[in-house]
Amino acid sequence: MKFIRRLFFLFLIFLIAFFLSGGTKIFAPQTLQHMRELIPAQETAQAQGTQSEDIHEVSLWTRTRRFIFLRDAVKEKVRTDHYITIKQTPESLQQAIISVEDNRFYSHHGFDPEGIMRAALVNLQYGEIEEGASTITQQLVKNLFLSHERSFGRKAEEFLLALDMEAHYSKDEILELYLNTIYFGSNYYGIGDASVGYFGKQPSRLELPEAAMLAGLPNAPSLYSPYTDFLMAKKRQFVVLDAMVRTGCISRDIAEDAKIKPIYLAH
Repeated sequence: MKFIRRLFFLFLIFLIAFFLSGGTKIFAPQTLQHMRELIPAQETAQAQGTQSEDIHEVSLWTRTRRFIFLRDAVKEKVRTDHYITIKQTPESLQQAIISVEDNRFYSHHGFDPEGIMRAALVNLQYGEIEEGASTITQQLVKNLFLSHERSFGRKAEEFLLALDMEAHYSKDEILELYLNTIYFGSNYYGIGDASVGYFGKQPSRLELPEAAMLAGLPNAPSLYSPYTDFLMAKKRQFVVLDAMVRTGCISRDIAEDAKIKPIYLAH
């Protein structure tokens, strides 16, 4: 009985988030006309390789289905070719990503209260969303399912999907999915394509300087791609290495040594 109450409460919150995201469109006459057909409206594709495109129309059924049947929804979105398991990624790459993107990844449950409070103060000051506090889990569900609309409704849906993701997947599984779906710039989606595309090697063979450079790209892939601006990519690499020092993943000496090691690009 307790589980049923909890499930109902989560579903209620989800519906509220849906309506805040623009769900009132289901009451439009044309929508009601089609609802009796019980055929879900087609969702604009956001397959891997086109994550930068916004989703303009998503049906109520699609929103509900992906929340309840999350694993099935994820499988439909994740590309299986060139998929890299967490065991095939070096520990230095995992540590670099977590250090710079979400250093409390293994301690939170999909969202970071400290980051949210910091961002909330900024957003209240401006009266709109100016600063995000997305965890790796939130970034994952956004890349898989959501548009890039900057609204409180979309953030609410992102929050709920992140909680759902944490309930259905382990931390390693979430990190693995993130690494395989995130955009690394220069038209490389996923760590497999990015590692080969930038350095001509599989992720398992990445050295610390290369791993740190790749870990810095998702923050602004078009800006930090070494093929676009190598100097900016190098500066971002320094930021990642310093973050790894702060989180205790590497020593200062190792970080400084990695900063001066040459980087050889594939092209």
